[in-house]
Parts: sequence; C-alpha cells; structure tokens
Amino acid sequence: MTPLIEYVPETGSTNADLLARLAGGELEAEGYWLVADRQNAGRGRQGRSWIDAPGNFMGSTVVRLHERDPSPATLSFLAALAVYETVLPHVAAPQSIMLKWPNDVLMAGAKFCGLLLEMGQGAVVIGIGVNLSAAPEIAGRKTDALKGLSRNAFAEALAAQFALELQRWREFGAEPLIRRWQAAAHKPGTALSVHGSDGDKVSGQFDGLDATGALRLRLPDGTMQVIHAGDVMLEED
Repeated sequence: MTPLIEYVPETGSTNADLLARLAGGELEAEGYWLVADRQNAGRGRQGRSWIDAPGNFMGSTVVRLHERDPSPATLSFLAALAVYETVLPHVAAPQSIMLKWPNDVLMAGAKFCGLLLEMGQGAVVIGIGVNLSAAPEIAGRKTDALKGLSRNAFAEALAAQFALELQRWREFGAEPLIRRWQAAAHKPGTALSVHGSDGDKVSGQFDGLDATGALRLRLPDGTMQVIHAGDVMLEED
C-alpha cells in the first residue's frame, strides 16, 4: 500500500474534512492522507482545540474497519507508535522520546504530538498533530518542538510507518502492538494521576496495560483499578 498525501493550504480540521467526506459517501482509500499547512479549527481530545503553527504537521488518515480486525480502540496505540518510530531517527537523544497513556508522545517530558481518533461510517479517522517548527503554549503542560524536520519529508515518513504498523496490526493482532507500546512508555511503578472528563481524579502507580489496552493503576491501598479513559499526568508533569 503506497501512501497518497494530499496537501491543502488551509482548512478548518483535517479530521472534520475526512469525516464529512465519509458521511457524503466518498470512499477514501487506506493510505490516503489529508495534510494542511494551516488549521483554523483543529481539535484535540475531550473537545480541546489543537493550536497549529506554520511548519508543523497536521494531517489525518482513514482506517476502514474489517470484521476480523483487532479492537478499533487499539488504533490509538498504533498511531502513537507510528509517530514514535518516525521521530526516533531524528532526535539526538532517542531515550528522551516516551509514550504516555492513552496516546501522547513526549520528548523529555514535554508534549510535542497530539492524536485524535473519531469513528464514522464504519471507519476510524485518525488525526495527528506534531510540532516540527514551533510549540504552541498549553496551560499547565510543558510543550516542545522537534525542529529541523521538513514537514513534507516527515509526512511521507509517517505515512509509510503508519502503513507498516497497520499491516502488522491486522496480521499479528493487538497483543504485540501493546507490548511494544509498553516498552516505549512510562515504566511500571511510575507515579501518576488520572483525571476523568467528569473532574474526578485518582492517583496511584502505573501497573501496565490489560489485554484491551486499558491502564492498570495500583492504588495506595494496594488494590487495582482499571482505567478505560482519562488524562494521565505523570509525577513530573
């Protein structure tokens, strides 16, 4: 599958564009990417906005769901690993790149990538934003940019890596994907807190993921809580 990348000068949201095309009956093939120079209505998780900057990467692709595919929820790990593998050769300290549940990619503890997955018409639209030239400020979060990477060259490398990860996902299932994710993520025993969309907060120690990709959180009293959604803050965040 050879990736096809369409570049547009400006749009509201590449995710919204692809969802609208799917709703209108258009059949965008897997391997197609829509990449924008600028977004004026970019979206992040839990209704947040994604602030862009010239030279940064903002793009979306479509995964069409098949009957025997692994759980669509595990595509968030696939997307994070695709970004992780794409950036590793381009950073001076590869050990500084770390994955954070559920789908963040950090550099020296700072956020430089955002992922958004949305369902529509039997497909998943996956939006990825990566700070390549500038790091917009986010209240309460450290941010950074990779810098020195051409947006178009990065887009081509990411599309190729994503296609490879998708092939592996379909051929071998989600289990090896989750194992690879955990190897690149915060280590078991890491102190963290999980903030739910309802404002609740629970703190404990990271104890890996279950078979579905849910976070296992060991609470101070020794009990285990399984978290399926929420924002994770590491102790050093």
